[in-house]
Amino acid sequence: MRKLDRYVMSSVAGAMLLVMLVVLSLDLIFAFIAELDDAKNDYQTLQALTYVFMTLPRRIYDYLPLGAFMGCLVGLGAMASSSELTVIRAAGVSIRRIVWSAMKPTLLIVLVGLLIGEYVAPPTERMAQSQKAIAQGAGQNIASATGIWHREGDTFIHLNAVQPDGTLHGVSLFRFNDDRWLASATFANQATYQGDHWLLDEVTTTRLTEQGASLETGENERWESGLSPDVLSVLIVKPENLSMSGLFTYATYLDEQGLRAATYWLAFWKKVLMPVGTAVMVLVAISFIFGPLRSVTMGFRVFTGLIVGLLFKYMQDLLGPMSLVFGFDPMLATVVPIAFSGLVGFLLMRKAG
Repeated sequence: MRKLDRYVMSSVAGAMLLVMLVVLSLDLIFAFIAELDDAKNDYQTLQALTYVFMTLPRRIYDYLPLGAFMGCLVGLGAMASSSELTVIRAAGVSIRRIVWSAMKPTLLIVLVGLLIGEYVAPPTERMAQSQKAIAQGAGQNIASATGIWHREGDTFIHLNAVQPDGTLHGVSLFRFNDDRWLASATFANQATYQGDHWLLDEVTTTRLTEQGASLETGENERWESGLSPDVLSVLIVKPENLSMSGLFTYATYLDEQGLRAATYWLAFWKKVLMPVGTAVMVLVAISFIFGPLRSVTMGFRVFTGLIVGLLFKYMQDLLGPMSLVFGFDPMLATVVPIAFSGLVGFLLMRKAG
């Protein structure tokens, strides 16, 4: 029986690795082509290639659920097509045991995904985004098209780039008075953290009054802000690419500032429930093999898998923005697609058993 378990595990794990290799190869090629469109200043072909390579951990994390789902569908589907599953069941192996054998590679993928998503992908993503922005001349542009926007009290902040060590490039501060009129606009080429405040370098400030505008320049200027390098390291990347701890920290900070944090809470719950979602999708794949896709061709299985995977993704992509617009709990937007898919998988498995 253990040999049969190992055979099922190796077949499913091999298919998962193959799917991941194919999907990642295509994604890297298209990503590199897309990066070439952003080439300017010091950001050229070699820098674009480095950027794509540094974002590889994030891409692996993004495609792990798809790799687990499609790999299980392909691996068990190949065994069903060659009647190996029929022989295994005839040998006295229950469906439950086959399901558990197929789930073991999934648990390994979930563990790898958690480690990559928490400790590897966020720092490499921050480094990739920072190096790209700096190479494109972030320090010399006032409020460039890319970068980070943030509000703190009556001050709107734009940062062109944030290095992993906390150094800021291209700092723009737009301060408004109580009547919501722009009082001053400050730009600094760079800012460094001094423990309890920031030190702005090469500062230019434009002050607006009823008498007109005045221009002030200086080498350095003290900037008091509640933003710390730890918080800014969260801002530099998209919410879905952050670690769970980073998302929780920044979402809590936004709540304390009275700002909307729903986007970060949504990304947080997606990451927290990713292992459950992956396991549920693998269960759906297994239920298809023992149910409606037992005797179809491999091409049709792959096509069905893509459709189901896209439907699951679109459900999450639809409910997520809806939670932001209508104000219901972001956790609910994440749980509903997982619960629905789990119910479908359970009913199909019950029918097959």
